[in-house]
Amino acid sequence: MTLWTSDEAVAATGGTTATPWEATGVSIDTRTLEPGDMFVALKDVRDGHDFVAQALANGAACALVSRIPDGVPADAPLLVVDDVLTGLEALGRAARARTDAKIIGVTGSVGKTSTKEMLRTALTGQGKIHAAEKSYNNHWGVPLTLARMPKDTGFAVIEIGMNHPGEIAPLAKLARPHVALITIVAPAHLEAFASVEDIAREKAAIFDGLEDGGIAIINADLDTTPILRDLAPAACQTFGTTEGADWQLLDAVTSASATSCRARHAGEAILFKLGAPGRHFAMNGLACLAAAQAAGADLGRAAVALSDWTPPSGRGQRRFIHLDAQMPEQGIDLFDDAYNANPASVGAALDVLAAATPPDPAGRKVAILGDMKELGPTEIALHAGFARHPAMDEITQVHCVGPLMKHLYDALPSSKQGLWAATSTELADSPLALVRAGDVLMIKGSLSMKMAQIVDAVAKLGQSVADNQEGHR
Repeated sequence: MTLWTSDEAVAATGGTTATPWEATGVSIDTRTLEPGDMFVALKDVRDGHDFVAQALANGAACALVSRIPDGVPADAPLLVVDDVLTGLEALGRAARARTDAKIIGVTGSVGKTSTKEMLRTALTGQGKIHAAEKSYNNHWGVPLTLARMPKDTGFAVIEIGMNHPGEIAPLAKLARPHVALITIVAPAHLEAFASVEDIAREKAAIFDGLEDGGIAIINADLDTTPILRDLAPAACQTFGTTEGADWQLLDAVTSASATSCRARHAGEAILFKLGAPGRHFAMNGLACLAAAQAAGADLGRAAVALSDWTPPSGRGQRRFIHLDAQMPEQGIDLFDDAYNANPASVGAALDVLAAATPPDPAGRKVAILGDMKELGPTEIALHAGFARHPAMDEITQVHCVGPLMKHLYDALPSSKQGLWAATSTELADSPLALVRAGDVLMIKGSLSMKMAQIVDAVAKLGQSVADNQEGHR
């Protein structure tokens, strides 16, 4: 199915092309480019123009460029614009303008990607759904997601993130959501912000892009809720455990592989289930249902569909690592939460670990924690403070990675101290020193800490299978 014709793309960007073409997709990476894609020659660590010839050889329908690259003939299918990123933004703006889709914008310090994926699942069967396959939420990720949106999309979920002040508003104005959801405001990126209150104001900038009559959905349980409410439009709904919240979570009961939730909205009971344990997932699920209904979806169908959601790899996914093919009950219960970390998400992960039951009665609850980045002057206190987190009472041992987590390691009682290493590679080299058969293990840290190396090392100890498959108990 054609996504962009050359005429449409020229009209959208003001660029020029020497030959007609039709593109079925949009790509920024030759490694994942599909035949028929438009290749966008963005400049990042490498200049995308250096890969245009390869993209065309791999079947790209055209390339979005700001100059004719070396080795590429002038009559090649190129869309030439003044600036590639500006051109991509123009494509995103045009894609947004030509669709009748209901757009849901999602931001927050924690839970953006999980909530985006929950919405993708919950909206199943109620229209054609468009959402990025990854965490494409920055200055190029949002326009890329929009530029990939088919004309006949029914619902689009656009994740919007930030690292510095002033980043959310222009992305929100590009996406022009009908519904704007803020999952939570928490200490993150404090190197760039003076306070959590300033983070709340930046998150609330998503409302700057709301369509006329658009609906804001905010967390009712935060210290910064009054700030969000003051900056939200009149059509604002709240979710949380707080009495009086428009969408109130009444109960969330976790099992080994699921969370069963009971909530209330407009005086009516809502029951829904999620394919992972965690109260934070329950909150995201409730926010997802609020956003789905605000976008015009059927609430009952969304609640039923939501039960099919499970977290992606690195974001709370649960796996069982079989250590003996002849003894399927022998193994390690692994919570892979290694993708990223900040104080709120680490606290939630510790709560999940504390509530878990090891696969063996003699098994331990073990955490491996890597540094949380971009926390500014409070970084030492925020790391060391987890020694006093209530969940620590239930956790047997904690291994730490990185100079900042050394402060947590030193603050822990000696009975809980496992290993400390400066890098994840050091711990990944000795997985048998970290965990043993019968344990439940949680791994989490900021993306730059490469905690996925430890996940991979533990997984290689045995055969990893999905938690819901038979034979793991």
